Amino acid sequence: MTIEILSDDVASQIAAGEVIERPASVVKELIENAIDAEATFIQIIIEDAGKKLIEVMDDGLGIPEHQLTLAIKRHATSKLKTADELFSISTLGFRGEALASIASVSIFEIYSTQRGLSVGGKVTVEGGNLKQIESIGGAAGTTVSVRNLFYNVPARLKFLKTTNTEQKKINELVSRYALAYPSIRFKMISNQKTILQTSGSGDFREILTDLYGVDTAKKMLTVTLDEGDFSLFGFISPISITRSNRKEITIYVNGRWVQDSTLSAAILRAYHTMIMTGRYPMAVLFVNLPEHEVDVNVHPAKTEVRFSQPDFMFSLVQRGVRRALLAYSSVPNVTPRIWQNKLDDPSSDHQLSWTPARFLETEDIQVLQTDDSRKTNPEIKNTDNHIPEDQQEKSFSPNPFDIPLMRLIGQVGLAYLVAEGPDGLYLIDQHAAHERILFEKMMEQINNQIPIQNLLSPVSVQLAPHQTVLLENHLPTLSKLGFDVEQFGPNTYQVRGIPVLLAGINPEAALRVVVEDFEDDETPLQNTIEAKIAARVCKRGAVKAGQVLSRMEQEALLRDLERCSSPRTCPHGRPTMIHLSVSLLEKQFGRKGSI
Repeated sequence: MTIEILSDDVASQIAAGEVIERPASVVKELIENAIDAEATFIQIIIEDAGKKLIEVMDDGLGIPEHQLTLAIKRHATSKLKTADELFSISTLGFRGEALASIASVSIFEIYSTQRGLSVGGKVTVEGGNLKQIESIGGAAGTTVSVRNLFYNVPARLKFLKTTNTEQKKINELVSRYALAYPSIRFKMISNQKTILQTSGSGDFREILTDLYGVDTAKKMLTVTLDEGDFSLFGFISPISITRSNRKEITIYVNGRWVQDSTLSAAILRAYHTMIMTGRYPMAVLFVNLPEHEVDVNVHPAKTEVRFSQPDFMFSLVQRGVRRALLAYSSVPNVTPRIWQNKLDDPSSDHQLSWTPARFLETEDIQVLQTDDSRKTNPEIKNTDNHIPEDQQEKSFSPNPFDIPLMRLIGQVGLAYLVAEGPDGLYLIDQHAAHERILFEKMMEQINNQIPIQNLLSPVSVQLAPHQTVLLENHLPTLSKLGFDVEQFGPNTYQVRGIPVLLAGINPEAALRVVVEDFEDDETPLQNTIEAKIAARVCKRGAVKAGQVLSRMEQEALLRDLERCSSPRTCPHGRPTMIHLSVSLLEKQFGRKGSI
């Protein structure tokens, strides 16, 4: 096997693969260069999610005209000169690879004029080959134009995600830098539409408002903690605001956005026991520490770091977040009304009480869930224990002597219905059961025109820039599901109508579940997307644990559940009921052996 030295072109494209993974990688490198150049204004123009055009313009220090050709060479940088400086890096960029990597896989142009001068230079590069050098006049600062990204690397172009996904990545990235540098004016235009524009006032709350809306920004809690040379500052969500994934946890180390599992785990540990399992907080945290205490030269993308004192950093973040939560969160006042919902009625003689029972054998308790296939696809139809059509009619018969499949006994703990069946006792989760009922009714109506209830006053919802991409993509599906939603300004939408079936739902909450919980590359199959969105809005619209239901409402919920085609689970696969067998009850009362 013969060993040969790679040509400069091949070596450059290999290096570009490490630094430039997708269009968002280009935007990241160019924004960081602009910030390092002391820019006060950064404008990003995007076309076709960056595949056609990425242009980043700043008003920074600029590059000397005679050094423009040097700037696009590999390992050329103004930010460090010796190896020792790698351990005390104060700038965002330092590797000297970004511009060369970008220029090797695109049609690349850079214009730059130094501050104080009226004439600068322009350099054009195509696929790593220098094409043109000229002097031009212009305002101080630098503009980099990247066209036809990966045009000469078709394999890389082929493996890019969908246009919506790539645009969402760019929007998320620009939002992170706008948060980290509120004193810089950011403006992002995508396909001739302004997506984000900040004032550069230096007010963090103003940026939070631009990204998450006024209500969320107001509720965010401030975190501050100083311990010598180490400090923590930022904002976290109260326990009442959570998400279904970690995507809204943003961490900066010395102004650099990083992905660090240790610090993320510290944030989650601070919320331990305060939010539900499977829910995650929002957080924007800035960690500042001496430069020699952190190694940023870990990965070409510069999004990973290593700390010299990882345990201390974990403790610092955990303590800072926990203190903020305890300082702002009031202790809940627990009253006995959950178990004694009739105490306020002076005419009632009932005194509900609760005494812990002995543990039950698991074989005597049946969680009514279908086979393993439901875990991966909860919408697989299940015909076991399906109520016959004639029995369904009996369930709704006005004849008082007709006996349904299950006979309602009542509500317990304001969360569960108790019902008697032919083979024992059933405990029904009212929230999960109502989810299933709403979901099946909505999916039955979807092939026809779902009735819409127009709102007396439209509800305005402000979203983060990266969320608008997802919402716009799903607007046709929302319309089919009975939601009347239209754009009402930059990153703002108005909900004008909701499905009659979900008349009691919070319109803003229903809209947010569409954009907050979806992964980047959810399957585009229309039927699947419809089912996923329907399941999520039905979850928000279903009755909650702790909600008192009248006898009539309990009966209606039980009858509707019996008519469902898959009554055993909610649309997300969680059990709607458990079964306590007659055999178990006999054992409990000593009629058949003992437990």
